[in-house]
Amino acid sequence: MALAAAHEAAASQHYPQAALYLVATPIGNLADISLRALHLLQLADTIACEDTRHTQALLRAYGIEKSGGHLLAVHQHNEREAAGLVIERLRQGQRVAYVSDAGTPAISDPGALLVAAVRGADLVAVPVPGPSSVTSALSVAGIEIDNAPDGGFVFAGFLPSRSVERAARIALLAAEPRAIVLLEAPHRIEALASALSSLGQRKLTVARELTKQFEEIAMLAASEFASWLNADSNRSRGEFVLVLHPAVVPAQAGDEQRVLKLLLAELPLKTAVRLAAEITGASRNALYQAALAQKNSSPDGPK
Repeated sequence: MALAAAHEAAASQHYPQAALYLVATPIGNLADISLRALHLLQLADTIACEDTRHTQALLRAYGIEKSGGHLLAVHQHNEREAAGLVIERLRQGQRVAYVSDAGTPAISDPGALLVAAVRGADLVAVPVPGPSSVTSALSVAGIEIDNAPDGGFVFAGFLPSRSVERAARIALLAAEPRAIVLLEAPHRIEALASALSSLGQRKLTVARELTKQFEEIAMLAASEFASWLNADSNRSRGEFVLVLHPAVVPAQAGDEQRVLKLLLAELPLKTAVRLAAEITGASRNALYQAALAQKNSSPDGPK
């Protein structure tokens, strides 16, 4: 049924030959595969993959049968060399799909070197979007990315495994005002939690085992993360995505009034108050009262 639905939904689109397709696959829940991904995986002449055994099992779960000759191993240990084999097949006019073990390829998974090589050979790379642990975690962190101080977010991925290097990286991240997304494996999560305690009260969203049966999402201070893990032995299991929320920069005395005055000159009162609160960290209620006072005392009176 799923393959029939995939064909019905996606077959009318154009899938050029001699193209590399970067296909996102589920990060845990098999039901998260897209219909376009299913159709493309059926259509592909070659499926390049991080682990051929894992990918073969994934294909069979959806009823897609591919012989071993259709699968090509492309992983972190052979990506540069294997890229040449992919380019050779593309030049033969094949459609080549690339999948990592989970999620979107080339995001903390192999694939980036492959894409660079393919594009360097003047061949086409096509994204087939789908599951991503990064955007999934951000979506439940409750951060207004566009309205956060300095805007946007930083993807830091996996930090160094050595404690000294990891501590140095965290010291750099501590000065980053934007939201930061980190990834970590279960066997290293306790060490990372301990290192992150140096960030004190900076808010942290912990997403564990996203999309899976034992998915768990918690929001706490960075200093509380280690004790949260230790409260339940099961919490150290599974893959982690961590979102460090934007840093709250304390306003200097008088800053909130200056920022509010500048914003009121250009924006409606409520919008100015909301942005002033986000920029300075001051109380929204206090800023609202101050805004009313400023408006009432202006030559034009309240608006």
